[in-house]
Amino acid sequence: MFIDEARIRVKAGDGGNGCMAFRREKFVPRGGPSGGDGGRGGDVVMVSSQRHNTLIHFRYNPEHKAQRGEHGMGSNCTGLDGNSIILQVPVGTSVYDQETGELVHDFSTPDERVVIAKGGRGGRGNQHFATSTHQAPREHELGRPGEERQLRLELKLLADVGLVGYPNAGKSTLISRISAAKPKIADYPFTTLEPNLGVVSVGEEPERESFVVADMPGLIEGAHLGQGLGVQFLRHIERTRLLVHLVDVSDASGRPDSVEDFKVINQELAGFGHGLEDKPMIVVATKIDSVNPDKLKKLSAHAKRRKLEFHAISAVTGEGIEELKWALAKRLRPAEVEA
Repeated sequence: MFIDEARIRVKAGDGGNGCMAFRREKFVPRGGPSGGDGGRGGDVVMVSSQRHNTLIHFRYNPEHKAQRGEHGMGSNCTGLDGNSIILQVPVGTSVYDQETGELVHDFSTPDERVVIAKGGRGGRGNQHFATSTHQAPREHELGRPGEERQLRLELKLLADVGLVGYPNAGKSTLISRISAAKPKIADYPFTTLEPNLGVVSVGEEPERESFVVADMPGLIEGAHLGQGLGVQFLRHIERTRLLVHLVDVSDASGRPDSVEDFKVINQELAGFGHGLEDKPMIVVATKIDSVNPDKLKKLSAHAKRRKLEFHAISAVTGEGIEELKWALAKRLRPAEVEA
């Protein structure tokens, strides 16, 4: 199950209380105060992990509490510090304070380690309050409480390429042809109910290139206002470097104008915001094995006017697939490699 949002409560450990004690030993008539300090409470630490790709382990376990520090003891013994807890989150997780909406941290690379809630400091024992005029102090401190926070976790998948388009435009079929991903493919809208990731490789060793492609659930008009399924997953293409806009140029879609289809999806991307409309884009005409020539011609001309790279493919026959893979790899190469 793909879960990309969760709300959790974290509580760092409280500090242990300082101790009030006095030495009472034979042959030590003036032992004095000997109360030890309380131990420090454990922290709540988050670490980004590549072994996780969903937040499901937080959806059903929303409470996370670190161990409190032990209280101080006599003979100037300090209590043990509490154990910290480590919460592993997928790379691409953004952590927000639920009360203020503030971004606490954005885990964009593997093995990032951030203290989300700090443990409380241990209280001082009465040994610290002894002075020359106050030799038998009975003062001691209580441990400080650990931080407690309500957090919202939001996962944005890390992919190089994002596939967008109307439902049944051929996104799932394409990703199944160019990678090892096995998404559900069927002849009805909204077959894809969650994002799918696939790793695409081109070339031979030692110069093989690879990149990650994300297949998004299909968009429809009004998606940025909550229509259909795609809007809840649009955040997953915020981090992509390149968008591939798939447009069905056959008559199977029942929509007569391929250019209008292209414009509608672009409007939804712009409506969602977050810079999606400004990302580099490649236009791909799909299903050319059963193409409507007029649709293909109009879409190609529109892409040329917009100065957008254009490809025509058939994921069923494989026509144009290799050319598209190499085009994606070329667009994703760093500028210094291109030079």
